[in-house]
Amino acid sequence: MYQLEEKIWFWVLAVIPVIMLLYLVLQFWKKRTQRKFADKRLLKRLSPNQSGFKTALKVHVLSLAFACLALALVNPKIGTKLETVKREGVDIVFAVDVSKSMLAEDIAPNRLDKAKQLVTQIINNLAGDRVGIIAYAGKAFPQLPITTDYASAKMFLQGMNTDMLSSQGTAINEAIELSKTYFDDDQQTNRVLILISDGEDHTEMAENVASEANEEGIRIFTIGVGDVKGGPIPIKRNGVVLNYKKDNTGETVITKLDESTLMEIADEANGTYINGRNTNEVVDAITDILNGMDKKEYEAKQFADFKDQFQWFLGLAIFFLFIDIFLLERKTAWLKRLNLFNENL
Repeated sequence: MYQLEEKIWFWVLAVIPVIMLLYLVLQFWKKRTQRKFADKRLLKRLSPNQSGFKTALKVHVLSLAFACLALALVNPKIGTKLETVKREGVDIVFAVDVSKSMLAEDIAPNRLDKAKQLVTQIINNLAGDRVGIIAYAGKAFPQLPITTDYASAKMFLQGMNTDMLSSQGTAINEAIELSKTYFDDDQQTNRVLILISDGEDHTEMAENVASEANEEGIRIFTIGVGDVKGGPIPIKRNGVVLNYKKDNTGETVITKLDESTLMEIADEANGTYINGRNTNEVVDAITDILNGMDKKEYEAKQFADFKDQFQWFLGLAIFFLFIDIFLLERKTAWLKRLNLFNENL
């Protein structure tokens, strides 16, 4: 396990392309000036020990020095001690709709990206809670089991798209059924499923399954993304809209946010429906709900001791700078005899 303490110092790496550009400009200027002074053969005789290879090598060594210096300033840390700690929290499963209707742009930038944004912001406001992620369309697919690793949760979340499941449609009941397998502690009282969708349910079984889930102690909170007026589903290639999805009669399909279905699901499972248009309002509402719940104590493993590693990169930076200072641009005698780079021609 590692940490990057000061990521802002990665900007130092921008010096490297500047060095390379200056080197190329300088070489162009030198060549042009030398051609005005004398022809190529005469220059060879006037400066027989000048090495073009070692000049380029010095620039690359200097670039390596700056790269190591940047890493030293970032200060990577490596976890060296794994401890078991006790935490208190709620187990939360996020079920994200990845059906094609989530590509509709009736809410910016589109429904799916808005759903990702909402889940990310909710996770950012969590403390000791554990999270899991489910993706669903015509079928439900487990993305991430219950974990305290929020960074991994957000990474898996960002990788979700409408092409990850071949079975299209919106089977909310499948997502609810799958969420039951995420809660493996029989004594746990607080089990939360947060379902993010446009509410288009193609199975009409979600309410019954939500009621069954509630009997098992799972509370379902639904978040609706989209607009009740609806919008078309764009068909894109390389970010460019080519067309919009059509039905069998050739008419453009308009997909609408179905708030009534999401409300009914939440009501059946002792939860609440929240409109997802305003991110801050959604995050505040979910945070208030979670803070009002009794927290369950559980054990989790985490790295408790991180050691600085900047000294290794700083040492390498000094080493490369030392080499660059003492690396002469003249040909080395034994390399000159080998003539590896055809510099003696």
